[in-house]
Amino acid sequence: MSNMTTMDNVIPRSDIVKSAARLGAEIKNIGLSDELSDDVICAISQLLLEHKVIFFRDQGHLDDAEQQRFAGRLGSLIPRTIGGASTPNMAQSRGSGRAEQLRMDGSVDDDCPKISVLRGVVIPPDGGDIIWSSTAAAYRDLPEPLRMLADNLWAVHCSAYDCAVTRYAIEADTKQFDDVFTGTICETVRPVVRVHPETGERLLVLGHSVQNFVGLEKYASQKLFDRLRSYLTARENTVCWSWKSGDVVIWDNRATERYTVKESSGQHRVKRRIAIDEDMSISVDGPRRGAGTKSKQQAAKAA
Repeated sequence: MSNMTTMDNVIPRSDIVKSAARLGAEIKNIGLSDELSDDVICAISQLLLEHKVIFFRDQGHLDDAEQQRFAGRLGSLIPRTIGGASTPNMAQSRGSGRAEQLRMDGSVDDDCPKISVLRGVVIPPDGGDIIWSSTAAAYRDLPEPLRMLADNLWAVHCSAYDCAVTRYAIEADTKQFDDVFTGTICETVRPVVRVHPETGERLLVLGHSVQNFVGLEKYASQKLFDRLRSYLTARENTVCWSWKSGDVVIWDNRATERYTVKESSGQHRVKRRIAIDEDMSISVDGPRRGAGTKSKQQAAKAA
């Protein structure tokens, strides 16, 4: 019996509502918990590969511990390390009057997650919408000459913070963030096109921290970046989700990029995110071949 047939027997197709043409689906009539059967967990994993991002409404029964236990059924949780100490894998997102800065695209560090589970706890009535784009659909839309260029293109990424950490406007949180993270800048070189290790799809991966492309100057890099990014942000390759309290979203970081639609009006919001497994995407030439990574003290902090 095929995986698709098995999935249909566990989660009826009538309970799977597509959110957009090329990615995204809302799964109905499932209460997420760590007590779900292996068949249901397998079906959720298959739906994630098929739709890239899946949405669940009305999961208000979950608390932090239950969310973490459920996420553990999908794969090994990634411990977060802050100041040399390992912490429970529960990233808390708070916002007040500033757009969210949570990095989830897997484009900078090797330890970025392959799957993320995000739960809405407190959502303001006028804020919280999020867009995901399909990196697979974006790659497929590239004209052949641009696709050939992208296949051989590597990007230099620069990040002053770990990709699994959220920065928000709360003063105490900002101070702690600066004390822990802004002493170091990490630069990495990563392929722009990667191969999904489970589906075999080619993925156009840019992220938000590209400084330039290898072999190109800043101006040319920016023009090319804007051109490639236009395929990621094209309406047909995106899905938008309007958050409600109790919503849970699971997405494949390898096959999606994520953007905040708008800033909150200043009302408090809280989300809980859990990262699952490491991103094992590979370049079109095979497994990642020693992409350079370096750290240096951030000169701007002292200025």
